[in-house]
Amino acid sequence: MRPVLKAGLLPLWRDRDTLQLGVDPRRAIAVAGVGQTAAVLSLLDGSRDRDAVIADAQACGVPPEAASRVLAMLAAAGVLDDFPGRLHASLPPQLRARLAPEMATASLAYADGDGGARTLARRRAAYVRVYGAGRTGACVASFLAASGLGHVSCADPGLAEPGDLAPAGLLLADLGSPRQEGAARAVGRAAPEVRTGDDGSVPDLVILTGLTLPDLTGQLMRERVPHLALRTGEAIGVVGPLVRPGGSACLSCVDLRKAEADPGWPKILAQATFARAGTQACDTVLAAMTATLAAAQALAYIDRPDTVPVTADGTLEVVLPDWQWRRRTWRPHPDCSCGAAARQSA
Repeated sequence: MRPVLKAGLLPLWRDRDTLQLGVDPRRAIAVAGVGQTAAVLSLLDGSRDRDAVIADAQACGVPPEAASRVLAMLAAAGVLDDFPGRLHASLPPQLRARLAPEMATASLAYADGDGGARTLARRRAAYVRVYGAGRTGACVASFLAASGLGHVSCADPGLAEPGDLAPAGLLLADLGSPRQEGAARAVGRAAPEVRTGDDGSVPDLVILTGLTLPDLTGQLMRERVPHLALRTGEAIGVVGPLVRPGGSACLSCVDLRKAEADPGWPKILAQATFARAGTQACDTVLAAMTATLAAAQALAYIDRPDTVPVTADGTLEVVLPDWQWRRRTWRPHPDCSCGAAARQSA
């Protein structure tokens, strides 16, 4: 192990003997009895293994037993990582520096002891395909690419219009060109190393923006491809559900639940799915908020595929003007052919 203090936690002194790592009480950890061995802290930069840290600390006047004790206290407090030297060596310096905040966040959020290396490796191996590259879809793609995903593609041959433009997505130069091409350029600006072509491989996750034709969702269900829905319009943003085929509520389950509450829903849905969209009531901030939350839910699934994201069997919804996200539950419907209801009740 090459011990290094967990990135993202600022070292602060509560008193002459107590080190606090981090500011916010929800993350901060205080370690007492460090004052006399403070020299050890300067050695925890990942360039030495544990024995070298103890040896160099002794050269600084810290006895080996004292250095060993402070290392044990820091490890027990969960503020030591094993420096991911192999991963760092595999990344060009500029890419390593750009992804450092991603790794630091993952290390803190998931309490991993590898400096975020495992999470980043999962992201770099993942492929996400986004259907729809308007002002939300293109933003989702660029956010995921900047977060370290290795392959992000967009499917949307429609031509970009002024209402599709957004700061993290399509730009003025993309007007009149296929949205999917503009989205690929947005990904390239955010993360030039990320692959954007659709090579025919099965994605780890599909993101659906807007109302989707039944043929596509049916194919995703048959091929057991997890997919996350999102939509914006009418000054409302909705993220979810995240569908794990056969394991959680699918989009048909949601429509069946809506039809129970409103018998006219199937007719409304059919018209809305095939209608030509006019001006969307989705301003820049709503688009960015929805895209950000969708990207976060995608990362939650990719980073920890064995956990259940909050959008499984549910949606996160914001209705302007209060800007407050709320979760809405959608249980699998027993009449749906996806089988999730039977599996959950078994």
